[in-house]
Amino acid sequence: MRRILNHSFVFACFYAAAFSCLTTPGTIAAENVPTITISKGDQINLAIIPLGGGEGAAATKVVQNDLALSGYFKLGGAESSYTVRGTASGGSLQGQVVDHSGGTVLSKSYSGSARPSAHQFANDIVETLTGQKGIAGTRITFIATRSGKKEVYVADCDGSTVRQLTHDNTISVHPSLSPNGERIAYTGYQSGYADVYLIDLGSGARNRIVNFPGTNSGASFSPNGERLALTISKDGNPELYTVGANGGGAHRLTDTRGVESGPTWSPDGSEIIYSFDGAGGPQLYRISAGGGEGQRLSTGFGYCTEPNWSPDGKKVAFNVRSGGEFQIAVLDLAGGGAHILCNGEDPAWGADSRHLIFTEGGGLYMLDTVNSRKNKVLDGLGKITEPSWSR
Repeated sequence: MRRILNHSFVFACFYAAAFSCLTTPGTIAAENVPTITISKGDQINLAIIPLGGGEGAAATKVVQNDLALSGYFKLGGAESSYTVRGTASGGSLQGQVVDHSGGTVLSKSYSGSARPSAHQFANDIVETLTGQKGIAGTRITFIATRSGKKEVYVADCDGSTVRQLTHDNTISVHPSLSPNGERIAYTGYQSGYADVYLIDLGSGARNRIVNFPGTNSGASFSPNGERLALTISKDGNPELYTVGANGGGAHRLTDTRGVESGPTWSPDGSEIIYSFDGAGGPQLYRISAGGGEGQRLSTGFGYCTEPNWSPDGKKVAFNVRSGGEFQIAVLDLAGGGAHILCNGEDPAWGADSRHLIFTEGGGLYMLDTVNSRKNKVLDGLGKITEPSWSR
């Protein structure tokens, strides 16, 4: 007989109305990704000439949306420092960026359909002109209740190409995208118990990879995609473990009387930050990926859960509960302290360490943490929770 332990691993928290943010209602359709106007921060003046060719109009719209979402550019205007131009047709996109004197700073060809090629072009523009990694075309996964049950979905980070991946008619929670966006690990109750499943997005194959007695929950991919950190209660108490991406090689990291949950990896894979409730309210702790004794992080908040380590390694976003509300906070790991951003739950960093996705009121949002721009990415799918973002 398999033993079930009734521990709660899902803690809520999120995003406060600390900023005056303009919100544009989102939909499921790719064509309805909202246009964003940004007026704060140092931005590069950029003009976009509509791309020529049979697929030029569609590609132009994708590039415009991607560059606007990035937050690095002021689009249009007579004093543009750079101009984007090119053509898209017949499964090929040729893109160029020239400076104000006509000098070419980027010239590249892309093969494939217009949308992914336009995403690649936009990311190359961001990296060429800013030195930062772009988020265009990255994937998100999340839980939504449109069917009446919690099921796993996947979409592009701008809210387009939404797909429901599971149709289990039971509970699915804690989805985690691999860094390359090709696999999703999640906790499912198909067997009646909390087990971890792995979905290959390319083939559609799904396998149960962790099914120890008790609870197996909250798997999170390592930066190289080769291991998962998660909570396992097979030894009686919920503890932090790592396993291989196929579920083998289980290694116990903690040995406590409390509950560890919400693990997130450092960018180099050497450490893990997690939430631990062993001293009153849950707090954030940091531990070697090889195990040892966790060290508490000083956040200044009494209830901290669902940490997410930024790809640049400099900060961690997490949930706090204050005054009966769930909010999103960010901790500067170099010692700069923590501060609340806004109301919401389940923050996840994008590849640029600038944008966060999160949920609020059943919808999915994106926040630019530099200019405080909040944008609705998705709604109309029931209640959306627990987003994860590829890198």
